[in-house]
Amino acid sequence: MDCCPITDDSADEEPTSQSDHSEIQGTLKTLASKLDDLSTCNDLIAKHGAALQRSLSELETLRVPLEGGEKIKAVNERATLFRITSNAMINACRDFLNLAESHSRRWQRVLQHEREQRTHLEETIEQLAKQHNSLERAWREVPAHAVNTPEIPTSTTGVSARPRKEEASDEDEDTEYFDAMEDSPAFITVTATDPSQHRRSQSNLSGASGGQPNDWNQEDNCSVSSNDFSGKDLQPHRKRRTQIPEKPNYSLNLWSIMKNCIGKELSKIPMPVNFNEPLSMLQRLTEDLEYHELLDKAARCENSLEQMCLVAAFSVSSYSTTVHRTAKPFNPLLGETYELDRLEEFGYRSLCEQVSHHPPAAAHHVMSQRGWTLWQEITIASKFRGKYLSIMPLGAIHLQFHASGNHYVWRKVTSTVHNIIVGKLWIDQSGDIDIVNHRTKETCQLKFSPYSYFSREVPRKVAGVVKDSDGQAHYILSGTWDDKMESAKIVQSSRGSSSSEGKQKTVYQTLTPKLLWKKYPLPENAENMYYFSSLALTLNEEEEGVCWTDSRLRPDQRLMEAGRWDEANVEKQRLEEKQRATRRRREAEASKNIEEGQGFEGYRPLWFHQRTDEMTGETIYVYKGGYWEAKERQEWSTCPDIF
Repeated sequence: MDCCPITDDSADEEPTSQSDHSEIQGTLKTLASKLDDLSTCNDLIAKHGAALQRSLSELETLRVPLEGGEKIKAVNERATLFRITSNAMINACRDFLNLAESHSRRWQRVLQHEREQRTHLEETIEQLAKQHNSLERAWREVPAHAVNTPEIPTSTTGVSARPRKEEASDEDEDTEYFDAMEDSPAFITVTATDPSQHRRSQSNLSGASGGQPNDWNQEDNCSVSSNDFSGKDLQPHRKRRTQIPEKPNYSLNLWSIMKNCIGKELSKIPMPVNFNEPLSMLQRLTEDLEYHELLDKAARCENSLEQMCLVAAFSVSSYSTTVHRTAKPFNPLLGETYELDRLEEFGYRSLCEQVSHHPPAAAHHVMSQRGWTLWQEITIASKFRGKYLSIMPLGAIHLQFHASGNHYVWRKVTSTVHNIIVGKLWIDQSGDIDIVNHRTKETCQLKFSPYSYFSREVPRKVAGVVKDSDGQAHYILSGTWDDKMESAKIVQSSRGSSSSEGKQKTVYQTLTPKLLWKKYPLPENAENMYYFSSLALTLNEEEEGVCWTDSRLRPDQRLMEAGRWDEANVEKQRLEEKQRATRRRREAEASKNIEEGQGFEGYRPLWFHQRTDEMTGETIYVYKGGYWEAKERQEWSTCPDIF
């Protein structure tokens, strides 16, 4: 989104992970020396300036010829100017001193942080070395007949005890993962070579519903291999478009528009299409289905814990499209809909409707012939804070599998767009996702680590634990929200050392991680097409038979996609004014009915109605049916005229 007149690519650079302590220390010493020099010069200028002023004042009191007096007066005026300039320089030096001293303290803190991180890493390596030695001793003590049995490589992962939900926050560091280094030798778990011994050693981890968990290394219809999800496994029957008109190069001063909007709801700020992408929020919501095959595979899982891993990967995959997508989607008009009919290609149908305007809320329903149904109502709360924009999706996402009846519920994390005014825009995801299977009471806790300039961790990191109804951990999930997610089955757990906060960590020994999800590569020339994915390129493709409230038919969005932004801005203003006029007319009718003692009903969506959710106790909009039947009959007479 080319919306800032000033660019500062340095603001977007990743933090260096190779800080040279000696160089920092030397820089601090040099800076301290220069501060002393500046302080001395400051004192000397003040002292000599005052002495010069006194001497010139004394000369003016002497009896000298008229010409000499005028010269002395001119010199005194110049000295006064010099004093004023010197005072300005002294003040600037004082400001520099204060700034340099504050930065000196900051670098000292950074250096101390680096030292603590090094000490922490050394303790972790020492702990791993002790475990390695104990495993080697165990291997040497095994009878000779076990030497030729298959070996199971494992990695060791440490996880600290998680706090109670009410104690959690975005800045908690209570859950930490320490993966074995890539170049280190694989660990050997001897007790896992005999299946009967393996089961006995896992007696404390067998709390999964439906009996003993299946080992993902075995062949079953839910095992995940490294080749899964590397590309689309089904080819669509209909050829979809693979490109859209390239984005025009429009320059616009964002600050001139946004400076009076600080603290306001983003949905209430009138924005030109220059800050948008040619998709509506309903279409962006539908993009959550890009990796629907994860749910198709999860529906075939007989083991609910393995199913939970795939559901967790699906919940993370919806963020992969946001890493480059910093432009704002169109705010849907009240009553606007969007359908995505992929029944023939992929077995599902999706419908979204804008059910409320203030606050903006959209209801979404997906029905799949491959064994699952997904529904959600999302309300977007957003605040512009000057340097960054926080986007907080409110509302629960429900997923139910038809065969097992497993019902999963989770909520989205906070998205933050940085460098709104100056610099290159970039987006981050942070917070926790708690997924609950309400039938079995199994849980998955995912943590999206916020970006930190001083962190040595992988950017955009996501990590989590899958637990059964008794709280026993069975799988470790790890990866990044912009690339991939992996799962590793836990074969043994033990108490580790205490963290710096005094909390005891649990060390999990796991099998080799299995790939759950991998992001598809972006289409060619995506950088000039708003960084749309292959699915996003098809969302606004014209299609016959859709309802006349469908986002594909929205004229301002269509004009923007065609590159006619000036016309799109005019059309956007017309549509918004039409919506305001409709709202004023509805309010006038309601006021008239009240005056006449008659009842009135507020706005009612066409395809969704409000119900109390049994799982969360919240009042949400759920699909009441009828849309696809109306499409088959092409009967849209009850639909509002919003475009």
